[in-house]
Amino acid sequence: MSPNVHNDKQLSDNNLIFNFMQEAAKIGSWEVDLINNTIFWSKITKEIHEVEPDYVPNLEEGINFYKEGKNRELITELFNNCIETGEKFDREFQIVTATGKEKWVRSIGAPVFDNNDRCIKVHGVFQDIHEKTKASKKLALNEERFRKIFEYAANGMALVDLDGSWLQVNDTLCEMIGYTSEEFLQLTFQDITHPDDLYADVSLLQEMLINKRDSYKIEKRYYHKNGSIVWALLSVSLVKNTKGKPQYFVSQINNITERKKIEQRNRSLLEVTKDQNMRLLNFAHIVSHNLRSHSGNLEMLLNLMEMDLPEATDNEFFPMLKSAVDHLQETVKNLNEVAVVNTKTTESLTTENLFHYIEKSINSVKPQTLESNIVFKNNVSEDIYIKGIPAYLDSVFLNFFTNTIKYKSPDRSLLVTIDAEIKNGFVLVKIEDNGLGIDLKTHGEKLFGMYKTFHQHKDARGLGLFITKNQIEAMGGKIEVTSEVKKGTTFILYLQHEKS
Repeated sequence: MSPNVHNDKQLSDNNLIFNFMQEAAKIGSWEVDLINNTIFWSKITKEIHEVEPDYVPNLEEGINFYKEGKNRELITELFNNCIETGEKFDREFQIVTATGKEKWVRSIGAPVFDNNDRCIKVHGVFQDIHEKTKASKKLALNEERFRKIFEYAANGMALVDLDGSWLQVNDTLCEMIGYTSEEFLQLTFQDITHPDDLYADVSLLQEMLINKRDSYKIEKRYYHKNGSIVWALLSVSLVKNTKGKPQYFVSQINNITERKKIEQRNRSLLEVTKDQNMRLLNFAHIVSHNLRSHSGNLEMLLNLMEMDLPEATDNEFFPMLKSAVDHLQETVKNLNEVAVVNTKTTESLTTENLFHYIEKSINSVKPQTLESNIVFKNNVSEDIYIKGIPAYLDSVFLNFFTNTIKYKSPDRSLLVTIDAEIKNGFVLVKIEDNGLGIDLKTHGEKLFGMYKTFHQHKDARGLGLFITKNQIEAMGGKIEVTSEVKKGTTFILYLQHEKS
């Protein structure tokens, strides 16, 4: 093979490699011949401008592809400087292609001078950097947004190195913990973490570093610069590079010290309340046991006196003493009933059929209904179940039904209607009668008070509604009442619904 043939082949191979590299990198070439006033664009340059392969540009058209405004003004200035002073240029620009698409490009230009130092050509390369520039600008925008969020966030924010040292902190965190940003950078988070909270915090960090979790959130305590405790809600996430290698932690720190103080006050109040309740419970036991025992002894002594010393009963003070002991016995019995109610809790609630308890109570007062022409209408569905204490349910319904009979109107036959509906997790039991009614304007506030009576009835003790209200509340419910004198009364009992 002759040397010329070999050289031609080498040149051809080099051109192929050069063209391949241009296409792969989206780099085209261009040249402006100032002597002949012609412009050359390579294939890639034309593709970047989205013009036809046979397109022949001129200088004015070439300049006009640059986006109007600062881009076009800058390329014009740089091109003229290149001709006049021989200054090369390498800048990024926005162009508008022949199809109207905006695109980021890199344009590099260099002058060619003749022996008379006259610029005869400007040539260079043209590269499509649109996707790369768009990505970098998006990244820059995201970084700017993060920077603003970081700096102006209402909660503390920090970048923390993998060894626990602070890389960057915002003003909110500085104000929260009391250190300046410069002081923070001399510390680690371990230095200002309460020792009782350090193990949990470090353990969770380690789990993130070995890919067991992506983030975590805990409540922890920091030491303020002045030595006080700052409670914080800490949220931490791990930032990795493109290869998945951990870089640093991003921490968000919310000050919850005031909330913790309130929780502590509430716990203290709860402890005081529990203590007071225990004292009241003890008092209830004293009332229900000791007083009952002493009053029983007094009654027994009076009975013995009647049997063994009958002449003592003739004393004018004996009937008064016996009456006083009887009243004491009744009071102790009433107080005992109240004490028993207040020692029950909702923990002892069981599932009960509502219809069953209403029917049971109606049957209990049946002898009285036959004598007085009284009608009870039970409209409650047989498939409604409630949460309750059986003894209380018996007492509640029997008390309401006997009360309707006790306070029936002499002017008409008594009709008692019982209905029920399910609403918001409760069964609303409506007991409606056409009896005497109650003046709620006068007696409403003391209706459920102890020893409060509203009708001149010989059997009225003023204890039934008081105990009934306490029993219903002990089962997690409540009572509402509406009434009109001489027309009747409606009680609505809220009992917990048992869905199952």
